[in-house]
Amino acid sequence: MKKGKRMQAALSSYDKTQAYSVSDAFDKMLETAKAKFDETVELHVRLGVDGRNADQQVRGVVVLPHGTGKSVKVLVIAKGDKADDAVKAGADYVGAEEMVAKIQGGWLDFDVCITTPDMMGVVGRVARVLGPKGLMPNPKSGTVTMDVKKAINDVKAGKVEYRLDKTNNVHVILGKVSFGKDKLVDNYTTVIEALQKAKPAAAKGQYFKNIAICSSMGPGVKIVSIG
Repeated sequence: MKKGKRMQAALSSYDKTQAYSVSDAFDKMLETAKAKFDETVELHVRLGVDGRNADQQVRGVVVLPHGTGKSVKVLVIAKGDKADDAVKAGADYVGAEEMVAKIQGGWLDFDVCITTPDMMGVVGRVARVLGPKGLMPNPKSGTVTMDVKKAINDVKAGKVEYRLDKTNNVHVILGKVSFGKDKLVDNYTTVIEALQKAKPAAAKGQYFKNIAICSSMGPGVKIVSIG
C-alpha cells in the first residue's frame, strides 16, 4: 500500500527499527503527530505470556492520572437507591429492564456499562451483544459493583481496562496529543506499572516483549523493553 506524503515524512524523521528511551520515544511520536485534529495516543504492548492458558491471562483496570481526554458515556443498569446514586453521580443513562430492552433493539449509544450484582441476571440477556463489543459488565473491571458512585467517578476520571488479546498484545489509550509529553509519560508509566503488577506467576522469560506508542494517524515508535 502506497503511503501518503505526511506518513512518508514522518517515517523518514526517525529510525523505525530502533527502540528509544521513553522520553525520546514520546518526543518522536509527538513530532510525527501532524493531523489537523487532536489525535489519540495509543500504547501497544506485546507480552511474553500464552493467553491460551488460564493461568497466564492479563486483565485489569487502571485510572490514568490525567484521564484519557475522551468524553465517556456511562450506562448504569440498577434499581432503587442504586439507580438514584447513579443519577446523582452523573451517569448518562440509568434504568433497568427497559435499558436491556433498548439494547436488544439495537441501541448501543454508550461506552461503559455498569450494573449491580443483583441485576446481572437481567444484563445476562444481552451478554451476546455486549460481550463481543467489550461492553459486558465484569467484576474484574469494577463494572459489577454495589458502589456505583465510585465506579462512575472512576470511569469519568479516566479509568481504562487492559486485557490480553488473542495475539498476546495489550492495547491502551494514553490520552490526546494535546496533553503534552509530561502528562502522556505519566499515563504511560501508570499503565506499565499496572501491567508489571499483573504479571502472571506462570509467565516465564522476558515479560515485556515489545512496547510501542503511536498517535492515531502516525507511525509506531518502539520503546526499549524493560524485561
